[in-house]
Amino acid sequence: MAKGLEKSVITTDMEGRIETFGDGSEAMFGYTKEEVIGKKRISIFSPGQVVLEHVPVWLKNAVVDGEHITKTVFLRKDGSKFAANIRVTPTFKDGVQNGFCGVTEELQDVKPEEVAPKISTMTKIFTWLVITRAPFLTAVIIPILIGAAWVAANNLVSPFPWSTFFTALFAGIFLHVTANTFNDYFDWTSGTDPGNNDYFLPYTGGSRSIELGLINERSLLILAVSSLLISGGLGYLLYLQVGIELLYFGLVGAFFAFFYTAPPLRLAARRGLGELVVGLSFGPLATAGTVFALTGSVSLVDFLVGVPIGLLTIAILWINEFPDIESDLATGKANLVATLGRERARYGYVFVVVAAFALAAYWTLVSGTFPIGALLILGAAPMAYRNSKVLLAEYADRSLVRANASTINMHMIGGMLMVVGLILSGPISNLFGF
Repeated sequence: MAKGLEKSVITTDMEGRIETFGDGSEAMFGYTKEEVIGKKRISIFSPGQVVLEHVPVWLKNAVVDGEHITKTVFLRKDGSKFAANIRVTPTFKDGVQNGFCGVTEELQDVKPEEVAPKISTMTKIFTWLVITRAPFLTAVIIPILIGAAWVAANNLVSPFPWSTFFTALFAGIFLHVTANTFNDYFDWTSGTDPGNNDYFLPYTGGSRSIELGLINERSLLILAVSSLLISGGLGYLLYLQVGIELLYFGLVGAFFAFFYTAPPLRLAARRGLGELVVGLSFGPLATAGTVFALTGSVSLVDFLVGVPIGLLTIAILWINEFPDIESDLATGKANLVATLGRERARYGYVFVVVAAFALAAYWTLVSGTFPIGALLILGAAPMAYRNSKVLLAEYADRSLVRANASTINMHMIGGMLMVVGLILSGPISNLFGF
């Protein structure tokens, strides 16, 4: 049969994992059945930005209308593009949808650019949000805000140094981008993310930016190094203002950002070291580093004020490790959740969130270390109860995603409530320079 006249028939589950791959599909896309069935997602055949903007719409239309037919551009295994017509239909078992079926025919004498779906400016912007994992940058922004609010609440410096604050904030943000991109790079090159074929969520398996073809390995590495240099440059400006001691915070942060997943240390694979590093980096180190940048001095309590939010950050990491257990173990990434197993590890999550709120209450009500306003963080405690309830019952199910998303919201809401509480506990006039 002449090239291009073969018809491709592919079926997937609800997560997009390939379940059947016909002979015509092998001829059209250049993959063998053994390479893709149960191992790859349907997204490998489309440009990444098409996947981000158009594929979800096609699938939704197929469910609502019974089918969706469109012209698009596809990718072969060798990276070459071709124009095609695809018909997508939902598949069912016992009356319940269990996946999709795509029937593809190559369009002869049609150039790929003639049928390539248009990519909006918003999707191009969103592409970089995906690559950098920008929505998760609240993990570093919030403890920096807590550190700044702590300075204001205790009138540690007057007037409040806003320019220094913003320099420290962006230094922290770029260092977090460094950590995210190095994480994706080393998890991809080690085989951890390519081997993760269980959940396709924004909460697990990294950004999936390489898998989607949004960026290649070399460019991702360049982005990681560039972000590190920018963070280092901002840190140098802070050093000129504050002193050389500030560099210690930056060096520790850079060390953790790189070696969290980089060999030979690969801290994320060291049975609890990864969780500890995340808790320290996005808790005590971030708050104390912010205090030092703003005031030129630091004390034990400046670290303690970051402990509750650091524990809530561990909770995010902890629950996001549940769907990744199989791929993590297969590639030697023995984090604490993978080591304990899902059934036992679910109680670890409960311990972490209870400790976060209990310590905040103890240091406020019992020891008097924190001002009374810090108790506002307890406003997020009901979310911890609901998340724990979901995790304890649904730790092995796809529906766990509800608790994944809610844990991020718990961290953000609890952290911001603590920021507000600290500010209200101190002289607000100092913060705004009145």
